[in-house]
Amino acid sequence: MQKNFQLTYLKSSFLLLDTFWQNFLMSDCGNELMEIDKKLLNLSSSYEIYPEKESIFNALAKVKINEIKAVILGQDPYHGIGEANGLAFSVNKGIKLPPSLKNILLELKQEYNCNKNISADILFDWTREGVLLLNSSLTVIKDKPNSLSNIGWDFISDKIIEKINTHCTNVVFLLWGNFAREKAKFIDINKHLILTTSHPSPFSVYRGFLGCNHFLLANEYLLSNNKRQIKWIKKDCL
Repeated sequence: MQKNFQLTYLKSSFLLLDTFWQNFLMSDCGNELMEIDKKLLNLSSSYEIYPEKESIFNALAKVKINEIKAVILGQDPYHGIGEANGLAFSVNKGIKLPPSLKNILLELKQEYNCNKNISADILFDWTREGVLLLNSSLTVIKDKPNSLSNIGWDFISDKIIEKINTHCTNVVFLLWGNFAREKAKFIDINKHLILTTSHPSPFSVYRGFLGCNHFLLANEYLLSNNKRQIKWIKKDCL
């Protein structure tokens, strides 16, 4: 742990993390995180940055390291007003569904033969089931997708993946799209399962995502390794 570790912009979100994640970030990513903090503090005087400060580390705050069963990796937060909440692909209830999320819920409905509408808050339920919804870049400038990917977040998210790889066993990594698939190099396939397909965006959803059966395949793997399956969908939809 670094004695001189200090954050300003990221402090409120960092303090919501449990001791494990705090110690990990300080010891493995401390210098890089402080540099990111300085850049965000400077940028915030000229730009609106998403998500809200308190939600930046939301993905880690929602899932303890020993509870992780699956990791879904996104690229960066949604850049529209009120959309980003710190969880990859997720939006808060009442927010219009982004196209990628619509397609994720469509695939979920097809896999479970569900004819009812599925609310966006199902992704919050996933976090309680041990699903880490991690973006590679944890912040974005309003209306500018992928605008803060070059300030050091890739280093942090790569380290998080590496930590999960070494600390955990039998985790399912769902890597959707070329960007996410690049992270496979940090994952030991002898310890974990990697599921890859196209991104759920409208531009690539028909190149493999729809019909991928990743939710069912993830549960088959967990069951085969004596782990409790993920409740991807609510009982009233079955």
